[in-house]
Amino acid sequence: MMGPMPDHAAEGAAPGARPARPHHKLTEDGRRMREVLSYSRRGTRFTPRQQEAWDAYAERWWVPDEAVDDPAFSLAGCFGRTAPLIVEIGPGIGESTAALAASRPDHDVVAIEVWRPGVADTLGRVGAAGLTNVRLLSVDAVWSMEHLVGPDSLAALWTFFPDPWHKTRHHKRRLVTPAFAHLAATRLAPGAEWRLATDWADYADQMVEVLDAEPLLAGGVVERWDERPVTKFERKGLAAGRAITDLAYVRA
Repeated sequence: MMGPMPDHAAEGAAPGARPARPHHKLTEDGRRMREVLSYSRRGTRFTPRQQEAWDAYAERWWVPDEAVDDPAFSLAGCFGRTAPLIVEIGPGIGESTAALAASRPDHDVVAIEVWRPGVADTLGRVGAAGLTNVRLLSVDAVWSMEHLVGPDSLAALWTFFPDPWHKTRHHKRRLVTPAFAHLAATRLAPGAEWRLATDWADYADQMVEVLDAEPLLAGGVVERWDERPVTKFERKGLAAGRAITDLAYVRA
C-alpha cells in the first residue's frame, strides 16, 4: 500500500542513502546482525475493526517503512505544510495521540509505533476525531530520531509507558538510556519539553537518574499531566497496584 511521499529533504540530512534501518543491518559476511532493540515485534493480525481503520486511513496517514530510505524523505514533508513538529514514541493504541493532537491543531504529530495492530487502532481514533495533523511511522524510534529528526527541531517529545523490560537481564533494552537521552535532548528545540510516564517504579528511578545526568535537560518528577488521558496501559498498571510516575524535562 502506498503512503504519503514527501517531496523535500530534511534539514541537515546528508546526501545519499541513509544507514540501514534495524532488521536490515548485515555483518560483513552477509548475515543479519543481532541487535539490542527497545521493542519486540508482536503479532500483526488485525481485528475486523482494526482492518476497517487500516483500509480507511493507512494510505493517507501511515508512512510505509521503505519511504524513509529515500534521501528526499522528511517528516515535515508528510504533512504538506510547515508547522511545529512533535514526536510521540510508542503511542500504543493512540488514546493519548488523538487527544493531544486534537488540542494542538497548529502542530504536526509523528507517532512512532512498530506494533501494527496498534497503528491501526491509532488510525481509527485519529480518523474518528477528524484529525489531519497526525502521521504514523513504524520504523525504529532510535534510528528515526537519529536520522529523520534534525537537531534543535522538535517542539515536544512524548514517551508514555514505554516497554519496562522489567526483568533485570532485559534492562539493556529499555529506551531511556544515557545515549538515547542525549540524542533526544539534541533533537528538542531550546525550551521544548520531553514528557514521560511509566507505571514501573524502578524504571521511573532509572529515568530520573539518566535524565538528571543529561546536561542539556532540566526537570524531574511532576504531578500527573492533566492533558494526558488515562489510557488502557495506565488503567492496567493501576489495577495491578502500580503507581504512575509522570516526568517532564525541558531542553536548556
